[in-house]
Amino acid sequence: MYAQHAPLPSPSQGGGISRAVKSPLALKTAPQPPKMAYLAVRALADEACLTPKPGLVDRRGPGAHTDMNLKMMLRSAHSLFHCFREIAEAAAAMRPSRGAREKLAAIGRRGEEAMLGATGGTNTHKGAIWTLGLLTAGAVMASEPGNPCEIASLAGKIARFSDRMMPDTVTNGIRAKSRYGARGARGQAEMGFPHVVNVGLPALHASRECGNTEDEARLDALLAIMAELDDTCLLHRGGALMLQMVKAGARGIRLAGGVSASEGQRRLHRLEAKMLKTNASPGGSADLLAATIFLDSLFGATGNPIQTRR
Repeated sequence: MYAQHAPLPSPSQGGGISRAVKSPLALKTAPQPPKMAYLAVRALADEACLTPKPGLVDRRGPGAHTDMNLKMMLRSAHSLFHCFREIAEAAAAMRPSRGAREKLAAIGRRGEEAMLGATGGTNTHKGAIWTLGLLTAGAVMASEPGNPCEIASLAGKIARFSDRMMPDTVTNGIRAKSRYGARGARGQAEMGFPHVVNVGLPALHASRECGNTEDEARLDALLAIMAELDDTCLLHRGGALMLQMVKAGARGIRLAGGVSASEGQRRLHRLEAKMLKTNASPGGSADLLAATIFLDSLFGATGNPIQTRR
C-alpha cells in the first residue's frame, strides 16, 4: 500500500494552514475556521493520493482521465483552502435558511473560480466544493461537532433551500440525472448524505476494526460507496450498463473480503482493467469518499462517538 496522507501546503505557500494543526485534534467543540478548512483540504488531498483507486487519479497515474493528474488534483485541493475557511466563517453566524444557502453558494462559486485558475480550466473538484462546503457549514452549525448525523442533516437542510442566484447551466450530472433518474450530487445533499453517513463511514470503521491499514480501510469505504451509489459520473460516461458493471464489481470485491484479502485484490485488479477499458471513472463516489474522510476527521477532532442513522 501507499503512504496514508497527502502533502499539504505551508502558510508560506499561500494555504494559510497553521503548522501546529494536526489531525485528529483533541477538541470538544468545532474546529476554528482555519482548522476546519485544513481538514477539508486534507480530505481532498488524501482522497486524491489514495492508491489504488479503480478508474480514478491516484499515485500511479490519471486512471480513466486524460485531462488531469495527481499534481493537478493536489493543486486544486490546496486552492480551495480560502473557500472552505470563508464558508466556515460565514456559517458560524447562520442557521439553515435560503439566505444561508445563497451566501454559501456564492462563496462556493468563488471557490470554483479559484479551482479553475489553479487547474488551467479543468473541473477537478466542483462536486467536492458543493459536498464539502455544505458539510463544513453543517459542522460549524452543529451542537455536536463530531456527530456526522447532525452535521449531514444540517447540510441537507441548507441544500433543500433554493438559490435564486444559481447559474442556469446544464452540467453532465444534470444530463445524467434527467436521462436516468439518478438523484445526483444535489439529491445526495438534500437527503443528508446517506451514502456518507450510512455507507462510507460504517465501512471505514468496520475495516479499521478488522485490523486493516488506513489505506485499506479507505479503499474499502470507497468500494462500499461505489457498490451502492447511482454515480452520475459513470452514467454520463457509459450509461446504465457501465454503472451496473462498476456496482457489481465493487460488491464482488467486498464479498471477497475487501482489498486486504487476496481474492479481493484480484477482483479489484480485474474491475480496474474493465473500467480503464471502458473509460469508467466513479467521480461521484470519490467526492463522497472525501466527505467520509472529512467527517471522520471531525469525529477524531472532537472525540465524540460515531453515530449512524437507523
